Amino acid sequence: MKKTLALILALAMCLALVACGNGNTSTPSTSTSTPAASTPAASTPAASTPDNSTPGSGPMDGGSSLQFTTGGDQGTYFGFGGVLASKISETTSTQVTAITSGGSQANIEAMDMGDAQLGFVQTDVGAYAYNGERLFEDNKIDNFSTVANLYMEQVQIVTLNPDIKSVADLKGKAVSVGAAGSGVFYNAVDVLGAYGLDVDADISATYQSFGDSTEALQDGKIDAAFVVAGAPTTAVTSLSATKPVYLVSLDDEHIDALIAASPYYSKDVIAKDVYNTPEDVTTVAVGAVVIARNDVSEADVYNFLYGVFNHLDDITTAHAKGAELSLEFAASYGAVPYHPGAVKFFAEQGITPGK
Repeated sequence: MKKTLALILALAMCLALVACGNGNTSTPSTSTSTPAASTPAASTPAASTPDNSTPGSGPMDGGSSLQFTTGGDQGTYFGFGGVLASKISETTSTQVTAITSGGSQANIEAMDMGDAQLGFVQTDVGAYAYNGERLFEDNKIDNFSTVANLYMEQVQIVTLNPDIKSVADLKGKAVSVGAAGSGVFYNAVDVLGAYGLDVDADISATYQSFGDSTEALQDGKIDAAFVVAGAPTTAVTSLSATKPVYLVSLDDEHIDALIAASPYYSKDVIAKDVYNTPEDVTTVAVGAVVIARNDVSEADVYNFLYGVFNHLDDITTAHAKGAELSLEFAASYGAVPYHPGAVKFFAEQGITPGK
């Protein structure tokens, strides 16, 4: 009997302890629910949601490795191209390597031969190749598409002689008209032609890269040089650090005539503080376009644009030309159709490229 009573008492005590245990565990449960009630974390993603406020819904998978021909190592193409290639490679599945080249014509020819998949080209030269005109008259190349129109390239007529004030003053002078295979030559032909000058008959023409041109100027071997690139251009900046540099202005009458004959040009001004020139310089400019072979994948071209236009602050910090980039201008080139990857990217922004 005593054993029975002891068992009953022990059982009662266990039940009491269980009841106390349940009461204690309910208290932490209530306290852990307090942060959930305030839900500060739940509001954070809704506040940031970058997908709809930044270009592109996200980089595409399946990118490949691409060679990106730019220009000479003293020009804007190479310096800026390297910045773009680095950012695209860092932020997408597409790996881009920027390499030096002879310029617009050489870039198109390299892509045609399969030695590169991307390249910089002037707006006018891209049209010449696609339509089989001028330097491509006997070698039409149209197996490429537009990726983006990035910035304006100014026609810079550089001299160390302050007495050369007009294009007309170049008559009889030794003038570099750009490297063979570059678009600079035809820019020189157009500008000189607007002033009634002929490259073969009226000047002593040399064919040099930007770096070689500025070295020749410094050594007194030439009187002036055509440099067509986004200002400031590395070669000209280096020259201006050692000697006073002057840029030759174009007047409105001849600019209007030039644009009427060649609509790829537009009027532009290079501010005096770019190279510490005595005054602002009026000139003309063409666009700097990135093109791609038609067989480059949609993912790679999409990633190129995504890597650029979703990281404009970083790109601008690395190179001044980043400040000139815009989606609207990027989609503005009408001479060569846009690549399907570019069409997809711009469509997500409500933009129809090439219009």
